[in-house]
Amino acid sequence: MLPLFIKIQLIDVVDILLVAVLIYQLYYLIKGTVAVNIFIGILLFYLLWIIVKALNMQLFGSILGKFIDVGFIALLIVFQQELRRFLLFIGTTEFFSKGKLGKGLFDFKWQVNAQVSLDINAIIKACKHMSETKTGAIIIITKNNDLKFYANTGDTIDAKVSVRMIESIFYKNSPLHDGAIIISNNTIVAARCVLPVTENADFPAHLGMRHRAAVGITENTDAIAIVVSEQTGEISFSKEGELKHTLTQERLKELLEKEFNQ
Repeated sequence: MLPLFIKIQLIDVVDILLVAVLIYQLYYLIKGTVAVNIFIGILLFYLLWIIVKALNMQLFGSILGKFIDVGFIALLIVFQQELRRFLLFIGTTEFFSKGKLGKGLFDFKWQVNAQVSLDINAIIKACKHMSETKTGAIIIITKNNDLKFYANTGDTIDAKVSVRMIESIFYKNSPLHDGAIIISNNTIVAARCVLPVTENADFPAHLGMRHRAAVGITENTDAIAIVVSEQTGEISFSKEGELKHTLTQERLKELLEKEFNQ
């Protein structure tokens, strides 16, 4: 019998699975962006280096090894925005919740404070009025992640959700209308907040920055985003990086009640 040159142990199988999960999550974060081409190129380059080492090609291997040595620094420079998104993804509770590492695998709540019921009717009425007057707005509603980092980019409000408060913030002559409001625990935490925008190359070109920001914030957090278009008055709803267009008042209520179990 021929001797086995490769001995596979249980730890080797675990090692391969962990690498596969890591690569998949990285690809998931950068798919649809120009960074995916760079990622594939680096992966192919690394596989070539492994093959060269296995074949004991010393000269070619030493040349490729020099690039590998400085590769980590190059990755930090080229992928600094994607790495930031990845770390944000790891740092949110959504990473450990259903739908990421297996539905229900870590299905528990990190927050123990009692949650106040969201005033869905106030949000719907405000969106309806702003839609009729074509008042641009972007409303972010938190779930498990309170989005303190993004709330700190705006102005603190700390006011209970109400129709008048939402409409007054997004009134076109209001100093707070430019940016997003973040609602947490039925409280408008902050207004004029700056959000990350999606880098998906397939994002519809006719949609503006509010829609890009709505998709961007929901790509890597469990937040819900509602957008009212300033051009058309159309109401949109975003969750997990997906955008639903042209929503009626009834459809928006249905989506919000589904998300917040009301």
